[in-house]
Amino acid sequence: MFIDEIDALGASRSDMKQSSGRHLINQFLQELDGVGNENDGVLILGATNTPWNLDPAFRRPGRFDRIIFVPPPDENSREAILRLKLRNKPVENIDYRQLAVKTNNYSGADIDAIIDLAIEDKLESAFMDGVPKPLQTKDLITAIKKHKPSTQEWFATAKNFALFANDAGLYDDILAYLKIKK
Repeated sequence: MFIDEIDALGASRSDMKQSSGRHLINQFLQELDGVGNENDGVLILGATNTPWNLDPAFRRPGRFDRIIFVPPPDENSREAILRLKLRNKPVENIDYRQLAVKTNNYSGADIDAIIDLAIEDKLESAFMDGVPKPLQTKDLITAIKKHKPSTQEWFATAKNFALFANDAGLYDDILAYLKIKK
């Protein structure tokens, strides 16, 4: 009934969402600016996969005025992530270097996903023959074939913003990473 009354007054549901979102942003910025308080020595970091969706009020000087591009892990980092994530798991004869090479463009979350897929396959196999076996390189390679890197779709979107909505140079790091000259 309440929504119908609002609709009758000419306000739509999307207006309500935008209004509450605007209120939340204003409240956060008010807290961030510290009305009457001293903020010297305070550093606040934020993270997002969609910096192009940030309200411009967030990027004013003294707020979140710097954007730092963090690329997917390089080969050595992927190897370290694999070693860390597999450290307390039952493994046998893992070729971490080979896996690191095969996971080019994979994020840390993607690496988690391939490990989970490999473990699920091993558990399924153990249910069939009743014998639990440790993870091997081949199990992880099979999982890599099932899970593609999620970063590719993100880079397709980011490339468009970097090429066509980059007047202030906010996304120059992405262009440099992709080896695209503007």
